[in-house]
This record gives sequence, structure tokens and C-alpha cells, in this order.
Amino acid sequence: MKLRTKIQLFSSLFMLILILLINTSIYFLFYKISSEGEIEQLTAKTDTMVEALQADLPNSDLLEAFLPGNGMIRVYKEDESKPIVFLTKQREYRSVPGIFENSESRSIVTTEDDMDFAVISRPIIWEDGSVVTLQVAEQLIALKETMRTLFFVLVIASLLMLIPTIIAGRFLSQFLLRPIRALTETMKVNTADQANWQKIDVENRSHDELYEMEQTFNEMIERLKENYEKQEVFVSDASHELKTPISIVKSYAQLIQRRGDKHPELISESVQAINTEADRMQQLVEQLLLLVKNENDLTYKSVDIVELCEKTVATFRGAYTRSIQFKHPSESVFVHGNEDQLRQVIYILLDNALKYSADDIEVTITLVDDDVNIRVHDYGPGISEEEQKHIFDRFYRIDKARNRETGGTGLGLAIAKTISLAHDGDLVVESKLGSGTTFQITLPIIKEQS
Repeated sequence: MKLRTKIQLFSSLFMLILILLINTSIYFLFYKISSEGEIEQLTAKTDTMVEALQADLPNSDLLEAFLPGNGMIRVYKEDESKPIVFLTKQREYRSVPGIFENSESRSIVTTEDDMDFAVISRPIIWEDGSVVTLQVAEQLIALKETMRTLFFVLVIASLLMLIPTIIAGRFLSQFLLRPIRALTETMKVNTADQANWQKIDVENRSHDELYEMEQTFNEMIERLKENYEKQEVFVSDASHELKTPISIVKSYAQLIQRRGDKHPELISESVQAINTEADRMQQLVEQLLLLVKNENDLTYKSVDIVELCEKTVATFRGAYTRSIQFKHPSESVFVHGNEDQLRQVIYILLDNALKYSADDIEVTITLVDDDVNIRVHDYGPGISEEEQKHIFDRFYRIDKARNRETGGTGLGLAIAKTISLAHDGDLVVESKLGSGTTFQITLPIIKEQS
């Protein structure tokens, strides 16, 4: 069953039950009040009749005078089943049963012929001195007609109320399901065609829960679109990056296979080229694995960040023959963390600085309150404010045209940011176009441990 049908069915059934309860209550309450009124009127007539019977006039003549037009008067003796007096103007009333009663009673009686009577029974002293039961009954013709009219009125009123309810339920279901249908259709379009991500139009909408759902969906689609595009770019870049070294490795391997026996000197050259390209592929794979590495597998200890930076700078000086200035405090500075990961952060920042700057690189360590700041500054072209917002996003590259030149994967800074946050620190960038770039790592320091 569709949700639209459920909403209409529920609203209609709920209103139908509510209408039935209200109208039934109205019907029976009106019947009770009206019947009690009829009984009160008949009781008053009976009281007048009993008072008149105290006179010296013949009882039968007096009863004839008080006979209701749509009723009857009967008198029962205790030992007789048939009335000693039976007065009525309607022949069909003679079939209405009666009985002698010792006490006064008032009731509404319905016969087998579906006739309703208000009946008053009262014991009185008859003219011969015996105790008899005076029974006065009047058919409730007007009340029955009134109740029949009320029934039809309530039925018509129920229909008049139920029809708008059904129509309102239909419009309500359409109102509620319209954004859901739009959401479903948009999801289907996005699933079928991930090249053109679609959003839901939320213009000129009231800010209700449905609006919040649509707004949240649009935000989710925006995030999915960004991540999908980044991963698509990364897959394309990674494929391009891996294609070349794989081709080189394969070419040199074929070269050794064809000419290695006759030209041994080619083996050394080929092995060196294969090793270089394998290192390049390994770097890409290791960076991908580092992003998904379980933090629980890492060992944390007290690390001298000054010594770690000094060794890393020395390694880069020897490998790249570049001028890297290193300024640091004279004493050791300890942080709590994983030494390999912290070294990886410094590697990433130094490697990034060397790629984008041909001038000197400055590495500075300073103490600020309970934190240590490690700043890596280069005099490269700088980074625009817009690009600084995405610099730590995974797969993001500032200069996509220099992929082959820089050899980057778009993962380095994202990895550095992740490691910094995992060590209760942070990594920020300060840059201005034409004035170089500074990356600063902030880590909490600990006391020296033996």
C-alpha cells in the first residue's frame, strides 16, 4: 500500500470514527432528553387524572375525559390478567401487553410492532375500594418522527464532513509526498548519472521539517559531489602517475630480456631505472595506506622534536643539495607521539617546500606557553586565499598543470593534517601570493622523560 493511500485511509477512517462517536452521542443524548420530557408530561397528566378520581363522579367517565388521542388508559386488578377498564381510540393498541403492579413505575416500552410508548403505572383505590393499577400510555409518534429526522440530518451532516476530510487528506498526502517524490526522483537521477549531480529546489519554501530534510539532502549531495569529483580526479591522476613508471619498468625489463645477455652494461642502467620508478610507485601506495592506517596500531612515546627535525633537515640537505636554515631552542623539546608519523609530517612539509620554491627553506622551532610551533617557510609563488581553504583536502592539488613536474599525489598535506590532529595538535597555513608560504605545526609539549 502506498504512503499516499495510507494517509488518506488513516485520515478518513479517523474522521469517520470521530463523526460516528459524536453523532451517536448526539442521537442518544437527544433521545434520552426528549423521552424524559415526554414521560414528565405524561406523569403530570396522570397526576391530574388521579386527583380527579378522588371526586364522586364515575371513574370510567373521568378516565374517558383524560384519554390521550394517541394513547390508552387501562385499569388492572390484582387477580385478573385482563384489564377491567381499557380505553383507547386506536384498535392496534389492544395488543399491547399490560400487568398489575404494586408500585409506581415510569418507562419507555417498545412493542413487537416497533411502536414506542411512554407508560405510567400507578396504584390507586378504585371505586369499589380495591387497590388497582392505573396505567396510562401514550405513543411517542412525534418523538419517533423527530428521531428519524435527526438520524437523516446526522447522516447527511456526516457525509458533508467526511467528503471534505477525504479531499483534505488527498491534498495533505500530495503536500507531504511532493518533496519525498522529488527526493526519490533526484536520488534516482544522481544514481543513474553521477556526471550531473542534481539538487532539490528549495526556493520559496516554508522552513518546516520537510524543508530541513531537503536542505540536508542538498548539503549531502554537495559533499558527495565534491568527494566524488576529488576521487575521480585522484583516480585519473593516480592512473596517469602509475602508467608511466609501469611502462618504464616494463620497457627496461623487455630490454634486459632482449639485449641483457650481449650488453651487460644495460642491466645496471635498467635496474637503476626500475628501482627509481618502483620507489615512485611505492610512495603513492604508502601514502594511500597511511590514510587508512589504524591509529590503534601505532606506538606513542616521548619524542625529542628538535632532534627529529634536525635529523630530517640534514637528510634533505644531503639528498637535494639545497640550503635549509634551521633555527631551534638550545634545549630539547619533548612531545608525546609516534616518531615515524611526526617525521612523516616534517618530510611532507619539507618536500612540498622544495618542490614549489627554488630559494632557501627556513625551518624554525619556537615555544609558546605549553606548545611547540614548528614553522616551515619557503619563498615560492604563494597560495591564494581561495586555495588555502582546500589545501588540506584529500586529492586536492594547487597546480594541476604541474603534476608530472612536481610528482605529487594530492595526499601529502591531507596526511600531515590528519597526523597533527591525531597528536592533539594542528597544522595551519599562512601564505600570500608572491610572498611565499609558511606551514606551522602546533603540538603540546611534555616534560623531559628519562
